[in-house]
Amino acid sequence: MTVTLTTHIGPGYTTTPTYTPHTFWAGERHILGTADNAGKGPLTEVARMDGADANDLMTVAMWADACHQAGSRTVLQLPYLPGARQDRGNPFGAKVYADFINSMNLDQVICLDPHSPVMPSLINNLTVVSSDHLVRKYVVGRADRDQPQRYDGIIAPDKGAVARATAVADICHLPVYKAEKHRDPDTRQLSGFTCEPLPDTGRFLVVDDICDGGGTFMGLAAATGLSKERLGLYVTHGVFTDRAAALADHFGEIWSTNSYAPNPKPTGLDDTDPRYASFRTVNADPYLRLATITAYQTAEPAQTA
Repeated sequence: MTVTLTTHIGPGYTTTPTYTPHTFWAGERHILGTADNAGKGPLTEVARMDGADANDLMTVAMWADACHQAGSRTVLQLPYLPGARQDRGNPFGAKVYADFINSMNLDQVICLDPHSPVMPSLINNLTVVSSDHLVRKYVVGRADRDQPQRYDGIIAPDKGAVARATAVADICHLPVYKAEKHRDPDTRQLSGFTCEPLPDTGRFLVVDDICDGGGTFMGLAAATGLSKERLGLYVTHGVFTDRAAALADHFGEIWSTNSYAPNPKPTGLDDTDPRYASFRTVNADPYLRLATITAYQTAEPAQTA
């Protein structure tokens, strides 16, 4: 179960959760009312969902229906936006996910660093939390406080990552270097990587939104010619299949957040493996909480059709 439910009764105040997730023996998802919070003032019910399990989305839908019947404000913290990589083609997966989320009639949906700009435009009442402040605070350091900063430049691994990497570079007051993937024109398979010339000294952070097996990042690391002591990797969403353990052979540290899993590590990698310590997790919860708008800060809850 990767759905966590909390109940807020004012700015910074929580009470016993009104609802608890439940699964019937046959597998259907359900919600149980486990606390009577009537009379405590305007309630804001918050659901936090990690990962992309469709069953968990159904749990959230059940929760939303219960909240609407009670007249409470609903906020879904969905840091990993499922379907964001399915932003084209047939089926149009991003829209399928978005339509289901929109059917819940939520007052606010909060996501973290979505893969593409397409899906956010499809979801109602969406708040997007960027990753640049998080990277500056926990990974790179501030130019005006943390001297020397832990990195001397930011690398965008491909064209799709340029805007994200540039935002991090700008807030950290660091240069950005662009890399590029090359594909065989006949097969469309990856054929290699190139990177702009890098300084002879210093450490550099590759910045992107998501990592599955990590093959692209390993190919980029090889193309830079830098040792792992001079390279770091930050991805907001660490999916990390078993192949991703090899990232530790190319990068001195691999950062991700708790958006997809509480403490993401490559499948099968445990703390007896020396590579385990290279994978580090930033807690994104404070940024999601800061973006959450409670019933004390807004108008009446959304009305169901």
